[in-house]
Amino acid sequence: MSDAFPHLNSPLDLGFTTLRNRIMMGSMHTGLEDKYKDFDKFAAYFEARAKGGTALIVTGGFSPNLEGWLYPFASKLSSSGAIKHHKKVTEAVHKHDGKIVMQLLHAGRYAYHPLSVSASNIKSSINPFKPREIGDFGLRRTIAAFARSAKIAQEAGYDGVEVMGSEGYFLNQFICKRTNQRTDRWGGSVENRARLSVEIVRRIREAVGEKFIIIYRHSLLDLVEGGNTWDEVSYIAREIEKAGATMINTGIGWHEARVPTIVTSVPRAAFAELTARLRKEIKIPVIASNRINKPEVAEQLLADGACDMVSMARPLLADPEFAIKAKEGRADEINVCIACNQACLDHTFSLKRASCLVNPRACHETEIVDQPLTRKKKIAVVGAGPAGLAAATELARRGHSVSLFDKAGEIGGQFNMAKQIPGKEEFHETISYFKRQLELKQVEIRLGTVVNAELISKEKFDEVILATGIKPRTPGIEGIDHPKVMSYIDVLLHKKEVGQKVAVIGAGGIGFDVSEYLTHDFSHPSPTLDLESWKKEWGITFDPKNAGGIDGVHAEPPKPAREVWLCQRKDEPLGKRLGKTSGWVHKASLKSRRVHFMQGVEYLKIDDRGLHVMSANGPEILDVDNIIVCAGQDPLRELVEPIEALGVPVHLVGGSSVAAELDAKRAINQATRLAVTL
Repeated sequence: MSDAFPHLNSPLDLGFTTLRNRIMMGSMHTGLEDKYKDFDKFAAYFEARAKGGTALIVTGGFSPNLEGWLYPFASKLSSSGAIKHHKKVTEAVHKHDGKIVMQLLHAGRYAYHPLSVSASNIKSSINPFKPREIGDFGLRRTIAAFARSAKIAQEAGYDGVEVMGSEGYFLNQFICKRTNQRTDRWGGSVENRARLSVEIVRRIREAVGEKFIIIYRHSLLDLVEGGNTWDEVSYIAREIEKAGATMINTGIGWHEARVPTIVTSVPRAAFAELTARLRKEIKIPVIASNRINKPEVAEQLLADGACDMVSMARPLLADPEFAIKAKEGRADEINVCIACNQACLDHTFSLKRASCLVNPRACHETEIVDQPLTRKKKIAVVGAGPAGLAAATELARRGHSVSLFDKAGEIGGQFNMAKQIPGKEEFHETISYFKRQLELKQVEIRLGTVVNAELISKEKFDEVILATGIKPRTPGIEGIDHPKVMSYIDVLLHKKEVGQKVAVIGAGGIGFDVSEYLTHDFSHPSPTLDLESWKKEWGITFDPKNAGGIDGVHAEPPKPAREVWLCQRKDEPLGKRLGKTSGWVHKASLKSRRVHFMQGVEYLKIDDRGLHVMSANGPEILDVDNIIVCAGQDPLRELVEPIEALGVPVHLVGGSSVAAELDAKRAINQATRLAVTL
């Protein structure tokens, strides 16, 4: 056992049971909860995390009744007939000495169906359905439903339940004046607004007895107008403690908040100060959450007394062995969550099964499995970007002899550009992870090497994986070869000097990233790395007297380093096709930097005067110093035919396979799935 993280690895005594360390896998809806036919996969998913050393696991949310459904036929626990299915999950976790609790989540006005109910009939801005104001009788039935679900969970072998009282869901809707405009005993004063949550915890405790974990997920900062002051937050926590809760977990922000709380641009452990504040005011353990992705961060929070336990959902999606690696002193082997949300939350909100960009096995443990290895092969992987790195490490892990080639002088490929974008510094972690895995798996690395058919033939490779990536597409615009014109690779990789006025052609993910890069003043630290700067940029305050944590008056939008015009041909809002959970953040960030958004643009020509366009305003000349082209990519496949002519099997992965918008999620997934079959 390593002594690097003594606080993280220390047991937590809850009185009637002991957790083996301070690591909790927080709740995350994966899509596997919704159908019993997927419960074998659901069990395998959690078993991997328990086997990896996680002390306590929280499931995705299960509604206690029909009204609380997230959407029709989503996860629900209201009948004892479900026990046999859930036992698959609890037994899989207990097999490895882990503990698991079920989250009880009533969606309230976030429910995507016409049966939704809330404290008041106020529609959410992110949902087309307007809720019905639930009556007193309905509330008493709802309290009973929570208690009944908790009892069923106990009978199914769960070690406890987590009551979801944050993120703007049903209980949070009662707690805040924003959505609770009632005048009866469930509204008005904080005592009345807290009544529902307190009564639910009390009734659950009565139903399950003393030796059962009850976690209450409490909103410490609502990040919406009409939220609670700290005095109200603290009062509710103390009442929840009196009602019988075992622990309180941290919740930050409503889903409709216009402040990011979990994306990669949010500083690590950004909200831990609030957890530390609450810990001083109650006696039961307090759990910190939000953007805690490395054992070093978690250890510091625990050592500083900011919390008693840390909740990490996506980091344990990224690496199910996070806990055991930290315990054994192998922190440099952890596949760190980069908070991109592309395969987890973006999938969830699109009603797809969740996974993980850096770990495609997540939620697919029963599907991405090694095929029998008939013989050890000598395999060349050409290209050390995300696809090539994933292929090389997986092939070597399986026992093949692997040589990894790249014409560049370092591994990482497109990630070496992504990591330079302010707010995407976490991409460094994935490159570091793969670098360590290449060392451990003894992959031969040959950088600065141009591969050709002669090399493949001379060295007698059995198979070749082409992960050669892409080349930027050059649009057919008159004057595209003008000295003002650059590609995004010129800017991000080759560091060519860019003028003060810039037009960016192409408003996909790369165009947004380049615009972010160009408007950032690098004489100051990235807000991602400086909490106070980040809070000022987004207008966030931790002032105990502020209701909700929104401080628009003192917000300080960053001064842009350049004036940028972001242009696209499509006549649709810019950023429409970006990720559901992070796209709005990118748009808000660029707007705060006063980037000009131009849609439905026809590019006429480029000359000394700048970029000539036809827009909704008629013909215009964008008087700019440079034009940066981010207008798509073409796959690099020149090696396919020469190598196939040798009779050597060739496999395409990543950008060389599909070069649309650069997609590391698809690249790593594709490479991993191929590698387990060879």
